[in-house]
Amino acid sequence: MSVARMALRVLVGGLFVGHGMQKLKGWFGGSGLEGTDRMMAAVGLHPVRRNSIAAGTTEAVGGAMLAAGLGTPVAAAGLIATMTTAVRKVHIKNGPWNGNGGWEYNAILIGVLTVLAAEGPGAFSLDRLLHMTRSGALWGLFALGGGAAASAAVVEMGRRNTPQADMDEGGRQQAGEEPSNDVGA
Repeated sequence: MSVARMALRVLVGGLFVGHGMQKLKGWFGGSGLEGTDRMMAAVGLHPVRRNSIAAGTTEAVGGAMLAAGLGTPVAAAGLIATMTTAVRKVHIKNGPWNGNGGWEYNAILIGVLTVLAAEGPGAFSLDRLLHMTRSGALWGLFALGGGAAASAAVVEMGRRNTPQADMDEGGRQQAGEEPSNDVGA
């Protein structure tokens, strides 16, 4: 079972590293920071560059930590935060199905990350090697709740930092261009 858990961590973590590098550097067919900035602006996450760097870095570093089994609940919480924000700001309006730009893939990742945080990284991990393994239902809830809270904070800060020119008379963000799904929020 530890080998299977390690394989899952490496797969999911490695894909998150790639996803973050798409945002930061344009690797693997990504749009880089300029494209990520456009997406962040379109969904109202201001200041745009700070949020672009934060999302890409969280995915790349959190993915590497998850793959290595290092600080697993913290890595999972950061990755859950990015996926929850993507659901809230990009995918929720499209319904559940990924083929329509929906949130099903993000939800699967959130579920996998929550389980990895709860079950722990397994025997083949840096957490185990360093005697730092944290596991159990409370660690799963920590990752899920921490990710949800971080997402709520990012969305609220984005709302508060939206330039006034982008706000309607009621203080709500005006409808802008649709965010591109090519960035893979």
